[in-house]
Amino acid sequence: MTRVLLSTTIAISVAIGGLAVRGVALCQEPSASKEPARPSDSRQVIHSFSHVSIAPDGQSVVWSQGERGNDTAGNAESAIFLANLRSGTGQRQRITVAVGKGRSANGHDPVWSPDGSRLAFVSAAAKKGQQIYVMPRSGRPKQLTHLGFEISALRWSPDGKFISYLFIENPPRSAGPTSAVPTQTGVIGQTAFAQRIGIVEVASGQTRKVSPPDLYVYEYAWSPDSRTLAAIAAHPPGDDNWYVAQLYTLALQSGPTTSAPPTSGPSKSGPPTTSGPPTSGPPKSGPPTSGPQTLAGQSGAMQSILKTSMQIAGPCWSPDGKSIAFIGGLMSDEGVIGGDVFCVPATGGTLQNLTPGLKASAAWLDWLPSGRILFTEHVDGGSGIGSVDPASGRVESLWTAAESIGAGFSNGISVARDGQTTALVRQSFERPPEIDVGPIGSWRPLTHANAHVTPQWGKAQSLHWKSDAFTVQGWLLFPKDYDEKRRYPMVVMPHGGPASLYKPSFASSRFFHPTVFSQRGYFVFLPNPRGSYGQGEGFTRGNVKDFGHGDLRDILSGIDEVLKTFPVDKDRLAIAGWSYGGYMTMWTVTQTHRFRAAVAGAGVANWQSYYGENGIDQWMIPYFGASVYDDPAVYAKSSPINFIKQVKTPTLVIVGEYDVECPLPQSQEFWHGLKTCGVPTE
Repeated sequence: MTRVLLSTTIAISVAIGGLAVRGVALCQEPSASKEPARPSDSRQVIHSFSHVSIAPDGQSVVWSQGERGNDTAGNAESAIFLANLRSGTGQRQRITVAVGKGRSANGHDPVWSPDGSRLAFVSAAAKKGQQIYVMPRSGRPKQLTHLGFEISALRWSPDGKFISYLFIENPPRSAGPTSAVPTQTGVIGQTAFAQRIGIVEVASGQTRKVSPPDLYVYEYAWSPDSRTLAAIAAHPPGDDNWYVAQLYTLALQSGPTTSAPPTSGPSKSGPPTTSGPPTSGPPKSGPPTSGPQTLAGQSGAMQSILKTSMQIAGPCWSPDGKSIAFIGGLMSDEGVIGGDVFCVPATGGTLQNLTPGLKASAAWLDWLPSGRILFTEHVDGGSGIGSVDPASGRVESLWTAAESIGAGFSNGISVARDGQTTALVRQSFERPPEIDVGPIGSWRPLTHANAHVTPQWGKAQSLHWKSDAFTVQGWLLFPKDYDEKRRYPMVVMPHGGPASLYKPSFASSRFFHPTVFSQRGYFVFLPNPRGSYGQGEGFTRGNVKDFGHGDLRDILSGIDEVLKTFPVDKDRLAIAGWSYGGYMTMWTVTQTHRFRAAVAGAGVANWQSYYGENGIDQWMIPYFGASVYDDPAVYAKSSPINFIKQVKTPTLVIVGEYDVECPLPQSQEFWHGLKTCGVPTE
């Protein structure tokens, strides 16, 4: 529930001002008659980076780069760049594919071959759409595939003979729970589709589909001997069943592709209730699949090696091929991950938590040649990098800082073969995103694409306060041109998720970004209450069966802490959030009258009706403990609609028309209740 639809993001920058015109006076100084002036130069072009990858020898870095305007929601087409670190200057070249008549096309998703001599990437230069291209480190790209579907997640086999990818054949709509889903008609629930693994032989260009058509694969990894794949997968529908996905292995061998029918796998009523030892033994066979196939000779059955009630992500093989590590925990959004580092034998067996009691949330990992596991983490509202020795269980913190690392929802870094040299994207409230390279904690800048960009908002300060048994962290963003002699209004912004957090990042127009308010003369309070990442799995589970209650106490006590220390006017407070933040906004105005205005973006008004309306109901079982049909009371106690008559706060309600995560009827129900009760609302 973290992510947003792009078409509605700019509305929050004017919503509170609009309500102020209707009599809330949130934006006004007592003696003033207009809201703070908008910055004169709010448009800045910011380059973004993704798929940063350092060559195995540590001498070159490749990445995808795009650009966006700070006041628009559009992204320019991404391009691939390659930098040679041997030159000492980071000299770079742009990689393009010729399409005739002097024209060229860009690419994305670049990955190095195991020996670092070649690059593979995806480009839409060909007439059939997205294809895989391969090029020497110094040379021209050559088209490798002639596929008829979109592809992603390229991986080289460790022996360099194959490139694997994920694909979906003929999807009826865009995949992913945050994609728009128009109103369905006719027979519902008949359009499930699967994301599968395909591979292409680099020498011949021959392709084949290697995972079965009845499993949706979310992530996968090659074994060191190039004979087996580890995959996190579930039966369709893919958007919903990520929350009950399990860990499988797939032996690459000749024969028909089959799927082993699970003996007690995920069901549509929720994840397995136990997390005991995984089953082991030979894979169960099934009937051969039908339909067109690119090559004869498909793979064998996928074997389930782990059954768990956790959400899992980031599978990674040990160097000896005997174990698979991954991140497991309580997660509310596919791709927005955090938890502990776990390890299980590759043939199935006892599951081991390698980081029990970690006061952080692991977010990405890589098993190094030395045998240690390197991981990034959300920690105390910032980022960190640590390592764990699976043999001894010793965990070591290597670096922490008040910033964000990685790109988008990914918190990954790229590590050279020496296990020391890295490349990564770094950014903070003060520093726009750039790529750095070098040993962990001793990086040097590689790019300067955003050197022209300067913050248009005030400084940020990390705060800590006590709430119940927890020490809670959050960020306070100061108004631009702050004057300590003045008193300011403040906007409180609960984050989405709930399993997410606020970390320092440079402004982005694509989301509900808090810096917009700082530019316009507000304090902005960004709390990370219980349920957030960054303080360990116990803290992340702190709102289980308690949505809105404990986390609201955390937020309100944080506001009290701010009011004690900073010149914030307690009579000019607003609250605004999106997704789970939209729910928290709806919930908050039913529980307190402290706020003069509210903006609820893509919120949830009624958990009982929401259960049957949304497209990802599997995420709710770990949080509520049972389905709404088995325990309606636990859903009812946290539903804002049941307290709608207590609302006095003028509230703007915003939602995407085709939102399947937080459907339109939830916002409409809340708006209708406010309107019926005479509360100012739109």
